[in-house]
Amino acid sequence: MDKLRFGVIGAGSIGAIHANNVKHNSKTELIAICDIREERAKKLARKLKVKKTYANYLDMLDNEKLDAVIDGIPNYLHAKIAIDVLGRGVNVLSEKPMAMNAREAQTMVDAAKRTGKILALGMTQRFTAEGAAAKAAATPENLGNVYFAKASLYRGLGIPGYGSWFTTKAQAGGGPLMDLGPHAIDFAMYLMNFPRPLRVRGVTFSKLGPKGLGKGGWGTPESGGVFDVEDLGVALVELAGGITMLVEVSWATYLQDVWNVNVLGDKAGISFHPPVLISEKKGKAKVTKLVIKKGEPYMREIDDLVHCIKTGKEPLGRPEDGVVIMSIIDAIYRSAQTGTEVSVE
Repeated sequence: MDKLRFGVIGAGSIGAIHANNVKHNSKTELIAICDIREERAKKLARKLKVKKTYANYLDMLDNEKLDAVIDGIPNYLHAKIAIDVLGRGVNVLSEKPMAMNAREAQTMVDAAKRTGKILALGMTQRFTAEGAAAKAAATPENLGNVYFAKASLYRGLGIPGYGSWFTTKAQAGGGPLMDLGPHAIDFAMYLMNFPRPLRVRGVTFSKLGPKGLGKGGWGTPESGGVFDVEDLGVALVELAGGITMLVEVSWATYLQDVWNVNVLGDKAGISFHPPVLISEKKGKAKVTKLVIKKGEPYMREIDDLVHCIKTGKEPLGRPEDGVVIMSIIDAIYRSAQTGTEVSVE
């Protein structure tokens, strides 16, 4: 069967990961790499032995016959590029966060429905070995009635690309709530089969970043750039069915790194890292280690998109779920700004 022809937009950190995986996937062919800094695209293309590079993604779409495009560019361009790509009859895998807000995210879903092409989201945790094991175990039979979830993603010293688009609100939309929040919130909601969000009480802090502290290794720092986003976001989210979810995401705190999602039911609880199911038997805790099937999550994202294109199957990273995630994040920021509880719109 012929390989599917892919283009990658963005030759930075995440774009390079996707380009490398497309290049080495047996079902795909990497046709072109696009970056507004074309020399960066050329450098990555030389490394991966790719012939075509572009500085303008519309030129790439006009000149190359592509089956799919992967978008690995700054957040504020996600919606525009996805809609343009879909409008040219090309499937797209869009990185998180889906868009700058829920309204933009919905326009992306509408474009996919209008064009009949696939819009898949890079909800990477769904594709991890631990994530697959946790999801398989998160059944009503195991958990019973779910009543609480906690989604925690703390980086101690982990501000990405200090001074770059990562820390510029106009381009990123926010700090860790936009960068890490989609992973944490999505996976907790995914384990609970996406109960409807109702109300949010959120708080944001910016304590270390403005002082030039808490810098991490991801992204490319830019001297003289701005830091006008939060470095810690916390929220209580009320969900339908009497469920409460606690969200904690941080780029910079004086704590050890934490990445976990816990979901509690009246029959058992589940933990993501490590993936275990904890229940009670004869008055004692019963800890069941969940079976993990190893695999590279970013490569699995590509495999899933290929399968969807060939079969018409719905992507594992559902765009409709992405709209819900953005509506929760929107509400957290509104609540933090007003100092009041707000409804999720």
